[in-house]
Amino acid sequence: MKELAELRDETASSDAVARGIKEARELLELFPGDSAAEAEAQRAIDTAAASLEGLEMAASFSGEFDARNAIVSIFAGAGGVDAADWAAMLARMYLRWAEAKGFSTQIVDESAAEEAGLKSITFFVRGRNAYGLLQSERGVHRLVRLSPFDAAHRRHTSFAAVDVIPEVEAGEHLDVEIKPDDLRIETFKSGGAGGQYVNKTESAVRVVHVPTGIVVASQQERSQAQNREVALNILRARLAVRAAEERDRKLSDLRGERQANEWGSQIRSYVLQPYQLIKDHRTGVETGNVSEVLDGAIDTFVWPYLQQREPLSSAPKRA
Repeated sequence: MKELAELRDETASSDAVARGIKEARELLELFPGDSAAEAEAQRAIDTAAASLEGLEMAASFSGEFDARNAIVSIFAGAGGVDAADWAAMLARMYLRWAEAKGFSTQIVDESAAEEAGLKSITFFVRGRNAYGLLQSERGVHRLVRLSPFDAAHRRHTSFAAVDVIPEVEAGEHLDVEIKPDDLRIETFKSGGAGGQYVNKTESAVRVVHVPTGIVVASQQERSQAQNREVALNILRARLAVRAAEERDRKLSDLRGERQANEWGSQIRSYVLQPYQLIKDHRTGVETGNVSEVLDGAIDTFVWPYLQQREPLSSAPKRA
């Protein structure tokens, strides 16, 4: 039933594109030379073009996990309080992007920094192809600006790392086995705003997977059992991605290829001072509309990245 609903959405979207173009053509034929009709037709064409781009992007997803929901984690890096503030800015950017897409979001773990911003945050983004879209954001993001936390108002450079993994639900038949003996489960009091009941009880849960050293936590749910299930879901997803990456590495070794590891590398720079420019270092795409991007308009960078991925090498390219 879920697949049927998704297919219906796809056909409805393509029908809407065809209908918009047909209406624009009819307007121009009925009112030739009329400026109001031309303006209305142009709006219909622009809407159809935007919808068509979205359909083209969705049709390009062929990866194992592309259609899944995404789990996004952001960690403040070098740069002190500016880096923590930058992590909070990135979280807002992605949450606004998800809202504009009609995706639902759920914050599961959030660690506030001492002065301002966030040490780290983890949240779900749920919607079709959420992971396929957001995997373009995995890597280190660099910010250059006049620091609002510097009394001398000097220019500072700060970094934040973004990690994106697909959501893997319990019961799915993937190459993931979690043995109870491999887990160390700790409970603690959740921090920050969360209600009097949450803060006074050890409802937050931290799960350590001993063999790999992976640590996940959840503290936003009211009960310890709920937080434990969320944390295990995130751990399951991380282990699934780890297994997939290991398979890819083995294939690369067989082919004699060496692929760069994005984690720890600078994928994008956001310069707010002395000029305004955002540049993606992987695709070369850049824009001076900094405020719009930080408000969630990241598709400018997402689509070019998806086009150059190796799995999409056979996908049609836009002119």
